[in-house]
Amino acid sequence: MAPVKLAIIGGGPSAFYVASRLLTLLPHASPQGSMLKIHMYDRLWAPHGLVRYGVAPDHPEVKNCTHKFDDAAEDPRLRFFGNVNIDTPSQNPDAVTLPLSSLLRHYTHLLFSTGCTVPILHSALPPSSYCVPALSLVHWYTQHPSHPPTPPLDKTSHVTVIGQGNVSLDIARMLLTPPSELAKYDVPTPVLEVFERSAVEHVSIVGRRGPFQAAFTTKELREMMNLPDASMVPLDPAVLQPGEGAELTRQQSRTLQLLQKGSKNKPGTTRKTWSLDFFRSPTGLTLPNELSPAPGIRAPAQLTLAHTMLDPSSRAVPTGETSTLPTSLVVTSLGHRAEPSAAWYDPALGHIRTLGGRVLDAAGRTVRNVYASGWAATGARGVLASTMMDAYAVADTILRDAFPDEDVRTVSMGDVGARTDEVDGEFAEDVLPRAVDGDGPPPEVEKAWREGRVTDYADWRQINAEEIRRGHEKDKERERMTWEEAREFVSHR
Repeated sequence: MAPVKLAIIGGGPSAFYVASRLLTLLPHASPQGSMLKIHMYDRLWAPHGLVRYGVAPDHPEVKNCTHKFDDAAEDPRLRFFGNVNIDTPSQNPDAVTLPLSSLLRHYTHLLFSTGCTVPILHSALPPSSYCVPALSLVHWYTQHPSHPPTPPLDKTSHVTVIGQGNVSLDIARMLLTPPSELAKYDVPTPVLEVFERSAVEHVSIVGRRGPFQAAFTTKELREMMNLPDASMVPLDPAVLQPGEGAELTRQQSRTLQLLQKGSKNKPGTTRKTWSLDFFRSPTGLTLPNELSPAPGIRAPAQLTLAHTMLDPSSRAVPTGETSTLPTSLVVTSLGHRAEPSAAWYDPALGHIRTLGGRVLDAAGRTVRNVYASGWAATGARGVLASTMMDAYAVADTILRDAFPDEDVRTVSMGDVGARTDEVDGEFAEDVLPRAVDGDGPPPEVEKAWREGRVTDYADWRQINAEEIRRGHEKDKERERMTWEEAREFVSHR
């Protein structure tokens, strides 16, 4: 049996679920387990990916999965290296950059768990000070190391969010929730200060299709309905007609009931409002050239919307009618794709080419011992539960390939959606060695770690405890550190 030395690129949920599964299925005392080493690399200095930098701060329960990740990191066979960017344009200007070719020489197996980090832009809405991707706003209020710009909320009265998924509702909820309510959560103090100066009075949430096709969940919609200081603009009852002969799913029925009932606060009783604008698709944004009509508020841009309807296949098609919506800020929330410069990226898919978790080259051949999991392999869809199921299946594939003649499946994978795809056709030329000498990372990483430019999981445990301690002093969940603060804090390790 040859040793397995696995490099995982990415430190989010999928990466940790794969690592956790491998460590569980190969106990340290087993013959195979003693031959396993896992090194995890993340371009950010803190682990956990979207759980730290994507989950809305007022959803702390979603972050409970990090306890499982902490347990996995207790295993000495797993090492985490944060602040290491592998071969792609970095979202973190402070990261140590390492070419993929330098990494490959040191590992027998490679897993991409890099997610989908590039927002999909709308062709009719080029980025400007009046139009930003949702990811920029999310990264701002989660204090992402990429240092996203602070939105001009103190000069913004009307925000339009393009897209009707959960991220859109997260953003609308953050903009409309009283800062005093947000203060107890994991919201950095500088972000809270901006929310306290916010002039936002209305959020329009625009979608090209109707309420029965919207991607948000009933849980997210219910939270919007229960906002303490905002009310929903009533919908035209005609929009809520499912159509003759239509059979609604359970979720669609629940959505319909919520929309018919409306928000807890009745229209006209609150200063802040929000609306769901169905059957609208943006076609252009005209920036203002005149002064704002209100002191301190910037002049609104004009968002042109095509009115749409559903064709027989439920696609949104224009009716020929248009309207104009004055707005101070447009936030596009249209999904994400993987980094196009990543190895084995398929532009037609928007993510890495895979079959059963195994990476394929451009000719459709399997790249031996190279895998992808999570959004890197499937595209930006699904929730933590589906991410876990996918990760467990990929872990099973890695084990079957690494130990084809051994019985290492101590836990049945049938209950977690294991893939059964087997390799068809020929292998691509190997990019990884069959065996490597030494248990360490590339020398560049080890050197940067000794210099304090790279973090490990022991650093993270100290930082995490200190963030929580600082938060408790302010009666909140945690107070996040910047990279500069974190590096100084662990400088004496």
